[in-house]
Amino acid sequence: MTDELKGEVTRGARVLVAYPQMRGPRGPVSDLDTEARLEEARGLALAIGLEVVEAMAIPIREPRAGTLFGEGQIQNISAACQLNEAELIIVDGALSAIQQRNLEEKLKRKVIDRTGLILEIFGERAATAEGRLQVELAHLDYQAGRLVRSWTHLERQRGGFGFLGGPGETQIEADRRMIRDRMAKIRRELEQVRRTRGLHRDRREKAPWPIVALVGYTNAGKSTLFNHLTGAEVMAQDLLFATLDPTMRAVRLPAVEKAILSDTVGFISDLPTQLVAAFRATLEEVTAADVILHVRDIANPDTDAQKRQVLDVLADLGVLPDEDSNIDGAIPIIEVWNKWDLLSPERVAELEDAVEHRPDETIVPLSALTGEGCDRLLDVVGHRLTVDAKVYTFLISAGDGQRLAYLHARGQVLSETDGGEGPEGPMLRIEVRLTERELGRYRSL
Repeated sequence: MTDELKGEVTRGARVLVAYPQMRGPRGPVSDLDTEARLEEARGLALAIGLEVVEAMAIPIREPRAGTLFGEGQIQNISAACQLNEAELIIVDGALSAIQQRNLEEKLKRKVIDRTGLILEIFGERAATAEGRLQVELAHLDYQAGRLVRSWTHLERQRGGFGFLGGPGETQIEADRRMIRDRMAKIRRELEQVRRTRGLHRDRREKAPWPIVALVGYTNAGKSTLFNHLTGAEVMAQDLLFATLDPTMRAVRLPAVEKAILSDTVGFISDLPTQLVAAFRATLEEVTAADVILHVRDIANPDTDAQKRQVLDVLADLGVLPDEDSNIDGAIPIIEVWNKWDLLSPERVAELEDAVEHRPDETIVPLSALTGEGCDRLLDVVGHRLTVDAKVYTFLISAGDGQRLAYLHARGQVLSETDGGEGPEGPMLRIEVRLTERELGRYRSL
């Protein structure tokens, strides 16, 4: 993380949030309604220890190239800052480097945009070496676009006459070159991480355990569910992006001796492209899953909009070609409707009726906090992992411990009888139920 960005965000600072509500010919551009978007921005600020003293939506029909907001709107923001003694302004949208600089000059306060804020959160939360590399890469990519000539610390030269481009041109290029070199180094290190992850995935492919991946909008309750199912103690707080680094634990399922449950980073609307690119190695863990559990905060009024955001990211990862999860070859997705305990009886009845009208989708209502519905989820996952299983008969040497262990661990052994004598000694005739994927893994042993 650069010193400049650290200087912009001080824990405990008083903050004003300004949400530029873009309006097209047919209404607001964002899927989330205005209050939900403001509440999400408050949550992002809280996640980095900031105190939000005012949050305001500002409708924009034609964005200003230099400042995004109009002059009258900037005056309103300035007045609100003075009234609430705000030290920092968060624009809950994307700002160009020029817009950020001009707003800071007019408002006489530090200004950061949504991307900068999310990068700050990720920078603070990344716990592993890989996570820190991913965040640094995203930071550098973001900062590379912030190098504008008017920054005072860049108004110097390292030689040359400055005939082209004015003061600071040479220094800016030097800074950009250093950033590019550092980014190239980090990308090489992350590529090594990606290769290592690939080897681990290949090893897991040969191991007799399926992978179940948790995905969902940030703060949907993934880590709470993960802890309840596995007995782990992953950080689970009512904060946006409480989990960044992926965690894996074993979990027992009906008809499956053991599965690996994977907790991943939460998604969010307008997730910065720098972060999507930087965290691709981590998110690729989802593509190796046998089943995906899409955890939804069903008590959130914007749960449908959040679902669309998650499916968009999954589509970007190549898990889904579009928002239809019932496609040939797709990883099966089970929707987990979390926080069921927070719903009113009327809302419960309404959603139960909706489930009945969606017979093609697998939906499990539950409360990760109380545990209600979690046993049914395990049953559903176990069934989904074995639904396409068929019965096969194998004649195996009694001394072939690897294959025998695999069939007992991954399949449902129906019978095991004497198979007579073979070239390598006593044989066993085993009748076992396996899925096509498990059969392929068995044959690769």
